[in-house]
Amino acid sequence: MIKIKQKIGTPKYKQIINTIEALIVSGTLKKGDQIPSINKIKNDNKLSRDTVLMAFNELKSRGIIQSVVGKGYYVSSDQVTVTQKIFLLFDELNSFKEDLYNSFLKHLDDSIEVEIYFHHFNRSIFKKLIKDNKGDYNYYVIMPANFNNTNKEIKNLPSDKVYILDQLHDDLSSYPSIYQNFEKAIFNNLNETKALLSKYNHFILVNTKSKQPEGMLKGFTNFCEAHNFNYSIETTLLEKTPEKGELYIIPDDKNLLRILKKLKSNNLTLAKDVGIISYNDTLLKELVEGGITTISTDFNEMGKRLAEMILNKEQKQIENPNQLILRSSL
Repeated sequence: MIKIKQKIGTPKYKQIINTIEALIVSGTLKKGDQIPSINKIKNDNKLSRDTVLMAFNELKSRGIIQSVVGKGYYVSSDQVTVTQKIFLLFDELNSFKEDLYNSFLKHLDDSIEVEIYFHHFNRSIFKKLIKDNKGDYNYYVIMPANFNNTNKEIKNLPSDKVYILDQLHDDLSSYPSIYQNFEKAIFNNLNETKALLSKYNHFILVNTKSKQPEGMLKGFTNFCEAHNFNYSIETTLLEKTPEKGELYIIPDDKNLLRILKKLKSNNLTLAKDVGIISYNDTLLKELVEGGITTISTDFNEMGKRLAEMILNKEQKQIENPNQLILRSSL
């Protein structure tokens, strides 16, 4: 019933406390139930008696358990408020993910604690974080990014406690989620402004396969081919010199700043000579160069809706819509 993990950064006595709290919250342990003895937990997990006793003393001082002389320890209250914990796994932290995270926290109950982790688009880190934290949380929110076949790792978590965020791949279609449809978003938003885009003769998508959603590339190529626009794909703009008549679609901020700097050094005028569409709206993009046009989802709404799904135990798949915010860069 109580298993202690090694080398995960959480003190062993705290793991005992967390496990007993989780058993009470889930209803596995109820008021009056006996919990495993100090010796059993000690022997099963090769711990010192003092480690187990430290955990029991904390639980006892909070009124969660009580000792009965000659018999052992029992749950003394099933009404105690035990903080629920959510495992939140992001790919990386940036300004719009921060908006999502803050909105998520804002709309959760105060009694719920969120612990955030990052895999940085590294599959080994992704796998290890899920493995090491299995069973330690009430809910798991996973951002799989563009990894394929992540159900290999995620299926080891309790399926009714998992929520998928941002990208929903085919192998994860059975899980509740709030996601973006990147293929539809870029195709539809470019299509809506096709007349404005027609003044450009070459469309360039900046796409890093290891980080950008595959749907974004599909939607872009489908749009260009449907309307016979010349196009190309660049992994970076580090060595690219902008030319008159080009339209850049740039998902990441580093390449956005690179091209803006190069426009100035090559005496090119934004919107008149070169167009730019960025991804994911921020205050910076609203203000820089008179405003950068973006294709963006509402990350505050995504965080709010995710919190509601968990609080209401909803098992739904919800598409968070995208919109094009037209500004001076076109």
